[in-house]
Amino acid sequence: MLHLNNVEVMYDRVILVLKGMSLHVPEGKIVTLLGSNGAGKTSTLRAISGLLKSENGQVTDGYIEFQGKRLDASDPEGAVKQGIFQVMEGRRVFEHLTVEENLLAGAHTRTDRRNLKSDIQAVYQYFPKLELLRQRTAGYLSGGEQQMLAIGRALMAKPKLMLLDEPSLGLAPLLVKEIFSIIKKINQVEGTTILVVEQNANLALSIADFGYIMENGRIVMEGSVDTLVSNQDVREFYLGLSDLGKRSYRDVKHYKRRKRWLA
Repeated sequence: MLHLNNVEVMYDRVILVLKGMSLHVPEGKIVTLLGSNGAGKTSTLRAISGLLKSENGQVTDGYIEFQGKRLDASDPEGAVKQGIFQVMEGRRVFEHLTVEENLLAGAHTRTDRRNLKSDIQAVYQYFPKLELLRQRTAGYLSGGEQQMLAIGRALMAKPKLMLLDEPSLGLAPLLVKEIFSIIKKINQVEGTTILVVEQNANLALSIADFGYIMENGRIVMEGSVDTLVSNQDVREFYLGLSDLGKRSYRDVKHYKRRKRWLA
């Protein structure tokens, strides 16, 4: 469904952030993009959803295809009309609108307005708490409730591809597990293809079919979830597990010197 081939992204015509980024997202699957802060994960999503221009960035090399059509020159509205919806880091709900008004705003670009009420009810099936808060001003919701609303608003756009940027950020562990289980359910029930960017590798890999690991603007490892989870370096430096199953923080500098990603 989505294909990035050797994509380079530059900000302010000076700062090179993505350095030959390539990845594939098959239709109907959940793919996760893992990496530390500053690796280029959010820039990858912005390149796909057309949000680079708002940050004075641009794709300077390579190309992005969505369902066989070039996407790298598209604007955000064009990306949404093609079926791509990004849930941005930090939720970004419309704070002065109610929960239900936020959901209706998610359907702004849709032409089939007749099914909006039933679609809102479908969102409430995934997030029953939102139905109880339907007339609550979104700015007064908790962080977890706002994250639910942001995902629900994305569903109202009837996306073919949903981009999730750090959905676990700032949320309590139990709430994070609940949201990730709902993300998995949305994929299974709606058939929505999902690309999720995360630092919480354990949770991301628990729902994904395939994963990429990114460092310094490049993909350094890719594979099925089973392949990544069984890799010694992934277990130690992303999942926090040694071969004995104990948490390990030892010798990160030695890991960088080994450069085993490129082996």
